[in-house]
Amino acid sequence: MIDLDSPVTQAQFGEIVGVTQQAVSDFIKVAALGPGVPLGVMLQAYCGRLREQAAGRGSDGELDLVQERAWLAREQRIAQALKNATTRKEFAPIGRLSEVLAAASGSVAAKLDALPGLLKKVAPELSESARDAIAAEISKARNEWVNDTQTMEIKPDPWMDDPDDEAEEQFADEGAD
Repeated sequence: MIDLDSPVTQAQFGEIVGVTQQAVSDFIKVAALGPGVPLGVMLQAYCGRLREQAAGRGSDGELDLVQERAWLAREQRIAQALKNATTRKEFAPIGRLSEVLAAASGSVAAKLDALPGLLKKVAPELSESARDAIAAEISKARNEWVNDTQTMEIKPDPWMDDPDDEAEEQFADEGAD
């Protein structure tokens, strides 16, 4: 019969619970148990620590499997949301968007550059000063367009930042349908 009120050595405790003496020594440091602690107290502390670890609260800076699984699940959810958004053509990489915007800007700029010459052909009755004023406004609009598209700040999608964000919840709700 085992006396739970009697003190136990680290080696004896390790043999009882099936771990090495070094593991018991590490446990005693973490649990702040002193020498001569009764077996019953050590068992209660050891079982309590196991429960905390199983619940994901007692990792002591080590790898916390519960948190790691939650992180992995979140990353997988984000990756799937990105795939779904890409499939629905609601998402594209920033590099591709920049290429499309640059091509569109070039096309718009070329058409704006051609307007003063076209204006001479379709409205020859306009005075040269009127045409120059119109050309100056066109040039100003073109330059603002180019400047605005080059300095545009691209903000990240909010649903990628916070798992509790409404946008991510929206994706989750849509995926449930």
